[in-house]
Amino acid sequence: MLVAIGVFALLGYLIGSVNFAVLVAKKHGVDILKEGSGNPGATNVKRVLGKGPGNLVFALDALKGFVGAGLPTLVGYVIASQNIAVVIPGDSFVHGVAGFVGTLLGHCFSCFLKFKGGKGVASTIGGLLVLLPVPILIGAALWGLVFLLSRYVSLASIALGVSLPVSCFFLKYGQSQFWFAAAIAAFNVWTHRSNIGRLLAGTENRFVKKA
Repeated sequence: MLVAIGVFALLGYLIGSVNFAVLVAKKHGVDILKEGSGNPGATNVKRVLGKGPGNLVFALDALKGFVGAGLPTLVGYVIASQNIAVVIPGDSFVHGVAGFVGTLLGHCFSCFLKFKGGKGVASTIGGLLVLLPVPILIGAALWGLVFLLSRYVSLASIALGVSLPVSCFFLKYGQSQFWFAAAIAAFNVWTHRSNIGRLLAGTENRFVKKA
């Protein structure tokens, strides 16, 4: 079981380490690490290059999370379709969590960017569509509401993360899902710690549309 968890986590990490913000910005002749906030994520790409490139990066980052969390299901399907006599030991949810966590760590601490990376919001949404579909849809709706009212992407993202364990609690999810959601919320807050400081100081930038 531990071997399977390690394999899925490693595969997830390698998937997550591919930074689409850097790749898309490079196609536009921009080094996103030196522009805007310097963060290689969808929000900074949208701020620097506009809505189209930013939305593309967001979608690709979400896809990374979806694939990472769905690796056990994909591997199981391949094994079944090819009639391979292999049984992967352990719980499929735990394997999905391992692939997702690996992907998230790869996105935030990419081995291709000297262990730097984005905040992981889009990848979190993609992965949780597989692991916690209802709580993440509630969180996404809350993200939209908070962003609409405040125009702070960071505040909306923090609200999304914090809502996950709350939703799991009221929807009566199992303890493993609740504590997993709580861990994701804590990680989300930690990756936004600099944003929280700026929000408290009143210096955080509001999102401004760019054509």
